[in-house]
Amino acid sequence: MRNPQKLFILALLSSSATSAQAELPAPVKAMLDAAIESGIDADVQSVAKIAKKTNPEDAAEIDAMVARHNVAREQMAAAARQEKLEAGFFENWSGEAEIGAFRTTGNSSNTGLSGGLKLNKDAEKWRLKFLARADYQRSNGITTREQFKTSVEPEYKFDDRFYAYGLGMFERDQFQGFDARYTLSGGLGYSVIRNEDVTLNLKAGPAWRLTEFTDGGSDSSLAGLLGIDFDWQISKNLKLSQDGGATVLAESDGFASANAIFSSGSNTFTATTALDAKLIGRLSARFAYTIEHETDPPDGRVKTDTQSRATLIYDF
Repeated sequence: MRNPQKLFILALLSSSATSAQAELPAPVKAMLDAAIESGIDADVQSVAKIAKKTNPEDAAEIDAMVARHNVAREQMAAAARQEKLEAGFFENWSGEAEIGAFRTTGNSSNTGLSGGLKLNKDAEKWRLKFLARADYQRSNGITTREQFKTSVEPEYKFDDRFYAYGLGMFERDQFQGFDARYTLSGGLGYSVIRNEDVTLNLKAGPAWRLTEFTDGGSDSSLAGLLGIDFDWQISKNLKLSQDGGATVLAESDGFASANAIFSSGSNTFTATTALDAKLIGRLSARFAYTIEHETDPPDGRVKTDTQSRATLIYDF
């Protein structure tokens, strides 16, 4: 299978060689070559449109350069699709490793260490996401914070925007009053915005949650889950992300829906805002702020926890 990048380079070389034989002015050709080299189709179309207006006598050569760019782009897309189809389970994974420090307020007020791992596999018809995060602190021989969360989320793509998801999640946070909390959910998602700089994904579906409290009790409830995932590539080296959602739990005589945020049951709302700044190579710095609100926490626990986290991120 041919390498998509080689196909693109060959197309660029062909474009340059052919256009060099034409009478296209050097500055115009340089701008169009730069747009083509960027690989951003919108830039190519904009530069070509202006070039044809200012150099109508060279419109045929400009159209030929754009046509070669389009062919190369389609070849790259086809090769990428074929690569996804042929890739085994252990291929085409990406992700990030995170380590740093945090500060919390709410049920605990302290500083400590934080670590996380995120993995993503993107195939032709499905995606698989894995997340693990741990925060831990000991002070004078006493554990003052111990929070752990892990989740697995497979997604099946109906088309470029519409997908079905499944979710399995485990959480442990004794300072919020539970030794273990298990959540299972499944539903539908949609990519509302998806371009090179901004993405916005929404998902919703029914869920089931089992909570084992620190006092020995337990509770299981039906739920409704609503999630949002927003990413904005502000510049080449700066990225803003917003992840969050609501899990609305209904008791046996209650009713749960994404709109019934405050209900007779116990509701959980989480939101994480993060700002990533590229440092060097694959290394980035991240500052993140997380807020988690429980409408009906166990006795003696406050409803809202916040966490400010500064970490280093390594992408792979």
